[in-house]
Amino acid sequence: MLTCGIVGLPMSGKTTLFHLLTDSKVESNKPAANTATARVPDSRVDYLSSIFRPEKTTYAQVMLSDLPGLVSESDGGHGYNNRFLSAIRGVDAILMVVRAFRDEAVGCVAGSIDPTADLSTIESELILADLQLVEARLERLLSSRKLTPEQRAEIPVLEKVRDGFMSQLWLTDQSLTAEEKQVLRGYGLLTAKPMILVINLDEAQFASHQYEGRDELKRYAERRQCELVELSCKVESEIMALDEPDRHEFMEEYGIEEPGISKVARSVYASLSLISFFTVGKDEVRAWTVTRGTNAKRAARAIHSDIERGFIRAEVVSFEDFRKAGSIAAARAQGTLRLEGKDYEVQDGDIIEFRFNV
Repeated sequence: MLTCGIVGLPMSGKTTLFHLLTDSKVESNKPAANTATARVPDSRVDYLSSIFRPEKTTYAQVMLSDLPGLVSESDGGHGYNNRFLSAIRGVDAILMVVRAFRDEAVGCVAGSIDPTADLSTIESELILADLQLVEARLERLLSSRKLTPEQRAEIPVLEKVRDGFMSQLWLTDQSLTAEEKQVLRGYGLLTAKPMILVINLDEAQFASHQYEGRDELKRYAERRQCELVELSCKVESEIMALDEPDRHEFMEEYGIEEPGISKVARSVYASLSLISFFTVGKDEVRAWTVTRGTNAKRAARAIHSDIERGFIRAEVVSFEDFRKAGSIAAARAQGTLRLEGKDYEVQDGDIIEFRFNV
């Protein structure tokens, strides 16, 4: 299962968001990362479940790790931050939570509400963590008396990105060749990972869609080519506490088409280049997760390695074609249910039944 690390300053609401996404009640005041799975809401799964009425419905999932709040340099945060940021080097994406909400009952570690400044602090800490890792690796290589050709080739690449980090450049902002990127693949550099930016608003900001620094943050997201999601953890908490009928009424009152946490979960999913295909039946309707570009035989492994090993062919119909047809039998009659071989590239929303023999 692919993973996403959640980072932000203290009192930004990131742990509240973590609990909302994962429906987790794990203790969050301990100085360690909390990890739990988050369901990825999908209206297609809801629809398929309404048609097949299975005993079990299973949504796609992603793993989330919530880190303790980052501390600024003036508060001695670098060593503290590096200890925890190193724990998420293995994640596949990073979700940055930035506070825009104003609430006198919730203290502000920076002294004032400034979303762009908070984002800059988070960026600086991620760059510094990568810089420290690169410098440590360089020191080991340069002090070694015997190096392999591969290790010698690392040195100029590490020196190049070190200089970039010292100029406050993310790895993705540095001009690197394909060969240089290959050298760095195993380092887990944080500034090379896909990012999702979440702005945590108060109720008034959420209703007006206005808050300090909004234009700058939108430009930042465009430049980084990352998803920006605006939500209010306070409003989201109120939504989740309601029964289903009251929840819909509350959302209509606020003009909310869907909970913000659903948007965040899908943004994380999309940032990892993940797609879902579905298996359906009376026992279970289930979303299976594969990386975009996966072929049918490899996708079968998501269900069981035996299905991949004994793969014969796949019966496939797109979700949209199924919805238009109304049933598998009707899709077959209309010719939209088709047989595909092992090299077929699975598309997001495919409904698949694998034929195999072991």
